[in-house]
Amino acid sequence: MEPIGVHHVAVNVTDVEAAVAFYTGVLGGRVRDDRPDLGIAGAWIDLGAAQVHLVELPVPPSMGQHFAVRVDDLDAVVAELRAGGHDVADPSQVGAGLQTFLTDPSGNTVELHQVLEGP
Repeated sequence: MEPIGVHHVAVNVTDVEAAVAFYTGVLGGRVRDDRPDLGIAGAWIDLGAAQVHLVELPVPPSMGQHFAVRVDDLDAVVAELRAGGHDVADPSQVGAGLQTFLTDPSGNTVELHQVLEGP
């Protein structure tokens, strides 16, 4: 197999409307209009080159699972989020990147990640 990228990540949420507001208003995603009727509430969100599929199902206990959204300037993003009243930790360097975390309205963890340039 030769993977070419991640198409989507499915995320269980307790309230689709609140989740859509977070993933669009906070993370800058766009709601797709091509989600078929799957028999459960949900939404598909374009987030950069990948999608987040929100499904209204019970949220499993957090055991460290998360996905990361890549950004160009993490410090600027953190400042913008804080100005909007969101609780975001100071970025920390891990390997060749900077990262911080926040949670969506259902308690899911989302990492914000900046790849550092250079050696």
